[in-house]
Formats: sequence, C-alpha cells, structure tokens
Amino acid sequence: MARRKKLKRTVKIIIGTVVAAALLITGIFIIRHRNAKTANENVKEPQSAETHNEELPVVTQEPEPTPTQTPEVEESSFSLFMVGDGLIHGAVYQTAGLPDGSYDFKPMLDRIGEIARQYDVAYYNQETILGGTEMGLSSFPVFNSPQEFGVNMIEEGFDLVSTATNHSMDMGAAGIESQYNFWKSHEDQILMEGTNLSWEERNEISVRECNGISYAFLSWTFGTNGIPMPEGQEYLVNSYTGYEEEMLDQVRRASEMADVVIMAIHWGTEYADYPDDHQLWMAQALSDAGCDIIIGNHPHMIQPVQWINGNKTICFYALGNLISAQFDDSLVGMMGAVTINKRTENGKTEITLSDVKADLHWTYGEAVQWLDIEVYPFTQLNDSICPGYQELYGRMSQIITALDSSIQVGGF
Repeated sequence: MARRKKLKRTVKIIIGTVVAAALLITGIFIIRHRNAKTANENVKEPQSAETHNEELPVVTQEPEPTPTQTPEVEESSFSLFMVGDGLIHGAVYQTAGLPDGSYDFKPMLDRIGEIARQYDVAYYNQETILGGTEMGLSSFPVFNSPQEFGVNMIEEGFDLVSTATNHSMDMGAAGIESQYNFWKSHEDQILMEGTNLSWEERNEISVRECNGISYAFLSWTFGTNGIPMPEGQEYLVNSYTGYEEEMLDQVRRASEMADVVIMAIHWGTEYADYPDDHQLWMAQALSDAGCDIIIGNHPHMIQPVQWINGNKTICFYALGNLISAQFDDSLVGMMGAVTINKRTENGKTEITLSDVKADLHWTYGEAVQWLDIEVYPFTQLNDSICPGYQELYGRMSQIITALDSSIQVGGF
C-alpha cells in the first residue's frame, strides 16, 4: 500500500514536469512569435501614389557639373593698299611709247607695284579716261589715254579701280563705253566702279570677298567739269551733286550687304593740302551712313588721314597723284594701307580696322622734256635723283598727320 502511493506520487511529478516543460516551450514560442510580428509591423511596405492620395517625397539629385565649353571663334583679315590718280599727261604716255605704236608704263610703275603686290587687295584711281588709241590720244585739258596703262596696273597687282572723276566725260559717251568695255574684258582681274552703261548698273552694288570677308566697293565724283551727260543717260557717271542722298542711301544698302564698305570719292579743292568744309561734312555723312573706308582724290595734292566716329571709319582725304607730269608738291603722292579684321564668336560678328599707315612717293621726270618718268617711294630716293628730298619728305609727312597724330607714317 505504501509502495503504491509512492509510485503515484512519482508519476504525478513526472507528468507535472512534462507539462511544465511544455508550457515553458509554448511560452517561449508565443513570445518569439509576437516579437517577430511586432518587428514585421514596424517595417512598412513602400506605398505607391496610386493607392494613396499624398505624394511621395521627391529626392532630387544635383546634375554633375559639365566642363566649361570654349566659345567657337573664327578670325580672318585682309590688307588693303591704296594709291592716287593715274593722271596720264602727254609727257607720260609719250615716254611710255614703243616703236610699234603700243605703250608700256611698267618701267615707271614697277617700284610701286613691288609694294602693291605684297597686299591682298590694291586700289588706284583712273583719273583720265582710257578711251584707247583708236579714239586719238590727248592731254590737258581734255584727256584720252592708252588702255595699256590699265593693263600695266593690273600686272602691277591692282585689283580695284575707280573711274568716277571730273574727267570721266572728256571723250563723251563714246569714251565711257570704250573704257567700260576695256575694264569689263578684265573683270576677272580687276573690279571697276564709277561709270556705267545703264541705270541698272548705276543702282547695283558690287560685292566681292577676300579671306572670308565681304566688301562693297563704290565710286562717286562731285561732277564732270561742266560737261553734261546726254539726257536720259545720266547713269554714265556716278555724280553726286544734287544726288547726295542717293549716294548715301547706296552706302546704307551696301553696309547691309557686306562686312566692309569702301568708298572712292572725287571731291575737294584742287592744289589744297587740307580738306575743305564740304569734304569734312561729307566724310562725316558717309561714316554715319555706314562707310568704313573713304578714299578721296581730286586735289592733286596729298591731304590728311583721319579716324572718324571713334575709329569706325578711316578717311584718306586725298592721296594725290600716283603718276603725272605736273609740278612742285603735286609730284608727291601718298600710299595708304589698312587691315580689315573679322572676328566671329558664337555667331556674333565684329569688324575692326587696324594697322593704318601712310607713306610718300615722288614722280621723277628729267627736266624740261619730262623724259624717263618714274615713280619712286621716298625710301628709294637720294639727293642726286631728288635734291632736298629729306626736307620735302619731312614737310609733306606733316600733312598726313595734321588732323590725327595717331596715323603711322612709314612702314611700307
């Protein structure tokens, strides 16, 4: 009996222990399960804007800095050389005469041509009409000159020529036509402006290009020495007296068509070494209209060089004679030069002028008979050729800078 009670007690202890162990294990499991559930509830799933009204915060990322780009820049330039009047007196073409009846002016011009050929573009003014020998040659006061002079100037490197002068009508409409046809037969070598055979040509603006820079070239004169153009043919010579606004309007149109506007103008007072009031007024008006380079002539004397409108326009008031059989200071002529620059940056273009300079040359002719005529730069003179040439050079150089001391004298 005692042994049975003891056995029952042992069984109860075992069962209790088992139950207690089971409860302990169950409790641990429940606690772990709850902790895991709580942890899962604290981790929220991403919510889309489609299932919620509020927008998710937008996280912006700053773009990585791009390297600085170098602006696109294009630069170009061309150089322009200028001399004055081809004034072909009888002594000049007689000296150039050859036994076969033709004419050769190159020995007279070679020293200037050597300089002209160093430049991209070279200009001169044809003062006397090149009607040619078939029309009969003549000298002052009514000129007609051999066309060989034009050929020789082309050979010396000149590719711009103005023909609107006070002597343009010396041989009438026939002389204009003969000269016109001569220049047009060489238009692939030289551009002629100033005389025309139609109203359409008078109104046209010639534009050419050098080194990627376009330039318009114009030529006008104050008049034709009182010789009228035939009625209805006023287009023959670009004469601005009474047509000043037409000329200025042509400059305005040209400035819209080309990078640079070059105006060759016949004006001023003969044998004056300083511009008159009309020249000063007209130069300002041309600059205001859009002209960049003004090349003046007619006085048969050199006149000053001047910047106008804050270095926008350079004006050579008069270059004097390139060649002639005149006298005294009219034997001194001017060479001029300027560089035209074009700079384009990001589509914006700027045109500037630089390297403006001027220097002098002198026409030699053996006394009395005017034999052996030849044009010399002053740098190639000596006292045996031109006695007192240094004093002459100093005095005439002062004329160049009389209006603008910044102009460089020399350097050719």
